[in-house]
Amino acid sequence: MKRDFTAMRPNQLWVADFTYVATWSGFIYVAFVIDVYARCIVGWRVATSMRTALVLDALEQALWARKHRHGLIHHSDRGSQYLSIRYTGRMADEGINASVGTTGDSYDNALVETIIGFQNGGDPSSWPMEGTGCR
Repeated sequence: MKRDFTAMRPNQLWVADFTYVATWSGFIYVAFVIDVYARCIVGWRVATSMRTALVLDALEQALWARKHRHGLIHHSDRGSQYLSIRYTGRMADEGINASVGTTGDSYDNALVETIIGFQNGGDPSSWPMEGTGCR
């Protein structure tokens, strides 16, 4: 990707990441897939562990929500969940081209963090979601 996070059409470039959220009963993990063109979350999942199933479920929701994906590039960090056999295999099954950031480079995820609004404390109610006016 070389940090060129631009897209000329929907389903051209998706970026994915996950984070944790502190709750009264412990941490939960939130995974999301974002369509760069729409600047919108197209798939997401919440779980109590950060296993591959967490990010895979978010990908499955995005695949269900967005049908026309010819030439799609999927960008993520080098986390073990995104490099797992199950995750990369699922992307290959769908013909999705994988892109991963360089190790330890926070700029590779800057777009994801901006879109979900971590600068505002990560309030999930402010995140743009599929079906709420996304392009």
